[in-house]
Amino acid sequence: MRNKKFVCILLLLVGCQNATKPQGLTVQVKQVTSGQTIEVVSKGKTMLVRLIGIDAPNMQQQPHGQVAKNSLAQVIANKQVILEFDEQKQDEFGRYLAYVWSDLLVNEYLVKQGVVLVAMKSPNHKYDTRLVRAQEWARLQEQGIWNAKQPMTLTPAEFRAQYR
Repeated sequence: MRNKKFVCILLLLVGCQNATKPQGLTVQVKQVTSGQTIEVVSKGKTMLVRLIGIDAPNMQQQPHGQVAKNSLAQVIANKQVILEFDEQKQDEFGRYLAYVWSDLLVNEYLVKQGVVLVAMKSPNHKYDTRLVRAQEWARLQEQGIWNAKQPMTLTPAEFRAQYR
């Protein structure tokens, strides 16, 4: 009986997911530069894009930085993706800020794999709930950086603060 309840709840949750294709700018991924930044091409123009809502380990935070970059590359390298923008379109460094869609919401996928942390930042909050739920799942499943045998000891923000 308990399994039937679980299946019913799972079906209800899946059934509530938005099945429509996201609206945004279709681009070609040219290069993955880190676990949270990609270089894309749209209409002959190259753009640097930072994924909204996540904070990836720095490349110097090994092995976690490289794992995050590889995980992102595995999902979207050399593919067409859709960039879905939120309220703030660019950051202080001129990078575009976007949710990246392939066959799935890539930002959420990286969080659920435990290779990046959720980093909510105003005014972009469209998928905060999804990202927080994915992080909780990764933490409970001890995925990636949440693995007790090889945890990430400093958050990316704490790591960067050491070098300011």
